[in-house]
Amino acid sequence: MIMLANRLLSAATAGTRLAKFSTSASKYNIFDKITFIGTGKMGQAMLSPLITQNLQSPSSMTVYDVSDAALRKVEELYPGIKASSSIPDAIADSNLIVYGVKPQNVCKVHAEIRRAKLDGAGTVRDDAIILSVVAGTPIQNYVERSLVTKVARSMPNTPAQIGCGVTVWSCTDNVDANERRRITAVLDSFGKTVFVEDESFIDMSTSISGSGPAYIFMLMEAMIDAGVHMGFSRETATTLVHHTLLGSTKFAMETGEHPAVLRNSVTSPAGTTASAIYELENGKFRTVIKDAIWACYRRSLEMGGKSSQVGPNRSPTIPVDLQVMMNNIPISHHPVEPPMGEMRVPSSFGKKD
Repeated sequence: MIMLANRLLSAATAGTRLAKFSTSASKYNIFDKITFIGTGKMGQAMLSPLITQNLQSPSSMTVYDVSDAALRKVEELYPGIKASSSIPDAIADSNLIVYGVKPQNVCKVHAEIRRAKLDGAGTVRDDAIILSVVAGTPIQNYVERSLVTKVARSMPNTPAQIGCGVTVWSCTDNVDANERRRITAVLDSFGKTVFVEDESFIDMSTSISGSGPAYIFMLMEAMIDAGVHMGFSRETATTLVHHTLLGSTKFAMETGEHPAVLRNSVTSPAGTTASAIYELENGKFRTVIKDAIWACYRRSLEMGGKSSQVGPNRSPTIPVDLQVMMNNIPISHHPVEPPMGEMRVPSSFGKKD
């Protein structure tokens, strides 16, 4: 019931945000035409709310996928949507092109769009915007290799599939205020959005909100298994853990208190929670979590062709092999060349209206 109420609240909030456009599906589309390249879980997580919330009509959306079976499935799920057998055909007259492919396939999509842009047939609109939901690939990569100059890069997470996602995004300077408002409307349809001026925050967010659900699921799995080990049925242990995590998160959000204050309120002197916290601290629980987040961030940088020599025990000026010789400092599992300069310091976060 709690999750259902939250989803209804999110839908109602989205409706309020979009009241400035129109509440009539027959009279309003966020974009003239949206093309989805790739119809995987994230692509469908974006497609579904756009249709169910009457934000974009199916007839104004086109999908492309290398799998014919995937295209047929989308056509069955969303009657009226158009399926294309090629990328140039799919993006024709589209002013929002969503990249929803695997990172290793991004270059292939770039090549198709670049070819369509250079053929002079007008397949790619001058005002077309690329919206990426691909991990690791930086904005400049899209601009240089697709030749589309307006690019928005986003990092949603898997809870977007139930309308509870959180998406961090940024864009090129030439995306104007109206276009940013429309992109926000698309991303808001499946959860909360956070706009950042500095793209480097997207790689950082990958390690927290992007991959974060995996950390939570692993904690969830461990707690459930412990409950079963004690004697609970798996069903009961699962119910206890699910609602403990859900209730704790909602409590933290609604009270606005620092997590340390909330944790302390549960921890009585010499009590059961204190004993549990002692073991977590002994096992370096905090350190493991922080190290995991740093490792994820470094890998995101590597996937974007950047140096991963950032964070604790990393030096941007000492070569990786020398770091190994010096006190066996730990290095990335995927070593890259050290950077030539310093990371840019973000000036500010963008704010939604």
